[in-house]
Amino acid sequence: MAKKEMVVEEVQKIMEHLENVRNIAIVAHVDHGKTTLTDSLVARAGLISKELAGQQRVLDFEEQEQKRGITIKSANISLGFHYEGNDYLINLIDTPGHVDFGGHVTRAMRAVDGVVLVVDAVEGVMPQTETVLRQALKERAKPVMFINKVDRLINELKLTPQQMMERLAKIIAGVNKIIKGSAPNEFKEEWQVTVENGKVAIGSAFQKWAISLSSMKRHNITFKEIYDLVQQNKLKELVDKSPVDDVLLEMVVKHLPNPRVAQKYRVPVLWHGDLESEEGKAMLSCDPNGPVVGVVFGVVHDEHAGEVAVVRLFSGKVRKGDSLYLASKLAYSKVQQVAIYMGPDRIQADFVSAGNIGALVGLKDVYVGETISAKPIEPFEQIKHYSEPVVTKSIEAKNSKDLGKLIEVLRGIAKEDPTLKVELNQETGEHLISGMGELHLEIIEYKISQEKGIPIVTSPPIVVYRETITKEGPVIEGKSPNKHNKFYIKVEPLPKEVVEAIDKGEVPEGRVKGKAQTLVEKLVSLGMSRDEAKGVWDIYNKNMFVDATKGVQYLNEVQELVLQAFEEAMDKGPLAQEKVSGVKVVLVDAVLHEDNVHRGPAQIIPAVKRPIYASMLKAGVILLEPKLKVLIQVPHDYAGNVLNLTNGKRGQLLNMEQEDELSKITVLLPVAETFGFSNELRSASQGRAIWYQEYWGYEPLPKDIQVKTVRAIRQRKGLPEEPPKPEDFME
Repeated sequence: MAKKEMVVEEVQKIMEHLENVRNIAIVAHVDHGKTTLTDSLVARAGLISKELAGQQRVLDFEEQEQKRGITIKSANISLGFHYEGNDYLINLIDTPGHVDFGGHVTRAMRAVDGVVLVVDAVEGVMPQTETVLRQALKERAKPVMFINKVDRLINELKLTPQQMMERLAKIIAGVNKIIKGSAPNEFKEEWQVTVENGKVAIGSAFQKWAISLSSMKRHNITFKEIYDLVQQNKLKELVDKSPVDDVLLEMVVKHLPNPRVAQKYRVPVLWHGDLESEEGKAMLSCDPNGPVVGVVFGVVHDEHAGEVAVVRLFSGKVRKGDSLYLASKLAYSKVQQVAIYMGPDRIQADFVSAGNIGALVGLKDVYVGETISAKPIEPFEQIKHYSEPVVTKSIEAKNSKDLGKLIEVLRGIAKEDPTLKVELNQETGEHLISGMGELHLEIIEYKISQEKGIPIVTSPPIVVYRETITKEGPVIEGKSPNKHNKFYIKVEPLPKEVVEAIDKGEVPEGRVKGKAQTLVEKLVSLGMSRDEAKGVWDIYNKNMFVDATKGVQYLNEVQELVLQAFEEAMDKGPLAQEKVSGVKVVLVDAVLHEDNVHRGPAQIIPAVKRPIYASMLKAGVILLEPKLKVLIQVPHDYAGNVLNLTNGKRGQLLNMEQEDELSKITVLLPVAETFGFSNELRSASQGRAIWYQEYWGYEPLPKDIQVKTVRAIRQRKGLPEEPPKPEDFME
């Protein structure tokens, strides 16, 4: 351990020499060799042996990562280097390449000023290469490029030096096209990567050699010699001449900006506060003596220390005991410990200063994207994730004694990974987890059951439907079991204007207290008669209960029970026990027993619920399904395939436009049809499509699949397959 402590001391010394600090991320498509490349830098810094570099994959330290051979979450490490007579500090983040973990890449981009884009020489520029590079450019992180696995072009594909040059030139041109399209205007030219400007290196991370123009000059070695050495398998000679860590380090130090340079152009885009304020000026100049301002771009749940916030500091210096303001909590919190990450290890440090990445322990209830500062300031722009959670599963603890532990673990995981949504479904008492894709949820399930040791049961992906009616139902008489009380009830569809007003929050939901004059006026303006508006007792989940009776004795005494019955009926509709939406229940008349002993819950609730169900079934109950609005960006050549795919999934085309070489297709898709959609979309577009989605709302389920869907839901809930008939609820 002492070795790492020594490294931390070195790191702290360099931290304040901002010219010698680099914050970088290694980004790429899945399996292009990021973690292997990172190993050689870790070895160069003396933290692992050079022999093991490339096989150890030191930053894939989670069990799942080692098992699957992919990076699942970003790992941070701070490394000290001696290069050309100077000491340098590189704060490095190794990021995942799989699309389901894109959220980790987005968050890492907020923390870094530059990226090393790794591209596989055989596969070339892949979709995720494009996505991660665009994300980096959006956060104004400057790119350099490493073309990896070049040995495969020589030994597997048997390319001649000429063919090889052409292949590499094509990859470089592909990357520059993306930079031109997505880089900030002032950097479109300056950030282009070429062999001549030194921002491109080629090599093999696994074999530990690499070359760039300057390393060839320095070692007086030609492209032809390298080609021959690889072909003859004289790798040791090659590594001795031009080791990968040397070339990579030179490229990072010479071509990626230090925090002082980068913050001048990054801060105005990421922070919309007053740049002339004390904080604004301190961030623009990356001043370690200015007020503290930073952004949390990662949260690690530590069993012993609690929540650890991984922070990029834009100005100031944080020490143990400092009180920091959390923008979203509008409150101060105390730092109990400051640390620096060394891959899996967190080593205590005295301070973290502006322009660096560090870990803070003790900040209460912190989340990813949080702005931390010495005093209240305008928060940083929220970190926007590329896609939204689409797959939902229910998850339960196998043993009820683990329930409390499960809730705790789910909370922790949702904190670490903001792209995961967790909710407790009151209807069923189960937890619902929604993630970016099926692999995403698989990893979460593994974490809970294997790493945390809680046995769980999960469901296949599920959709929550709604029930509604299409026309007015007849007045139905409902009798209490003792036959002493009668209610006359009918249902009608709630007007669209009223539903929209409830959606927008213009008409408040809840039981109506006293004489709510403003509500009456609002409902009248939406087209309801004044008498009816005055009779509204309750607005519940976009349904309404109206009392239209005249002079019924004792009605006020049973009002609470009547509303309880109405709300229960709206929570579980008659068709498939899904929630009801858009229904108006009208109480037309009632006859009540004078003695309240005969008007208890056991009498009143069924006397109200049953006629509501009967009238609904006579009116005709249908299912509504949730839909997503999906925007798909895809190269023109694949647009036809994508349209065929969405048509086959009951997609409804809303819009299609062309922009440069991309087609932008906007469709409405039923949520039920989106399971497995990302994989199908990937194959339809050869992985070139990027898609975003947002919740659209509920629409009627097509007639031809109503019956089948109702049966399936009833089966899942353990109900008789056939839905009830109106007569089942009538005496």
